Amino acid sequence: MGDDQNLRVVAVPLTEAAWTPFGWLPRPDTDPTDGEHTLEFAWDDAHLNTIEHRTDEVEATDAGLRCAVMYRHETHTQVLTPLDASSVLAVAPATTTFDAPADVHTVRAFVVEPGQTIVLHRGTWHWGPFPIGGAASVRLLNVQGRRYADDNASVDLTARTGQVVEVVNP
Repeated sequence: MGDDQNLRVVAVPLTEAAWTPFGWLPRPDTDPTDGEHTLEFAWDDAHLNTIEHRTDEVEATDAGLRCAVMYRHETHTQVLTPLDASSVLAVAPATTTFDAPADVHTVRAFVVEPGQTIVLHRGTWHWGPFPIGGAASVRLLNVQGRRYADDNASVDLTARTGQVVEVVNP
């Protein structure tokens, strides 16, 4: 993917500093800053389950995976922990509208290893996590609003911005 209509986003290792615009990383209970952030559930419907994402849910490219559609939840934060496979996750700030082609340049991608937990701010656009490293699927511990289907906005990146986004594995 090398023409002007395509954007390659290289997935980077997950760090607190890089993740801050999109959410936060939980801290140990002994850390004095533990509790600075809290989960939010406007509909008081926090729910814990496991979910699975598979490689056959997305289009593979020569260098990674195509990020075609991003999702967001306006009423709640979301917590994700890959349990059994390395994965990639693409995100964009909650303030992004994807009304202009340049908006696609706000998309960032991260490698999330098994056992690493991320929290998405309310409204953060996200895609995945999807498995990498030869795994066919990734099982995720998931905390989100039970009625997420009623609060699951989406945007087709190519239709909305004219750009194809490819998440490149490191």
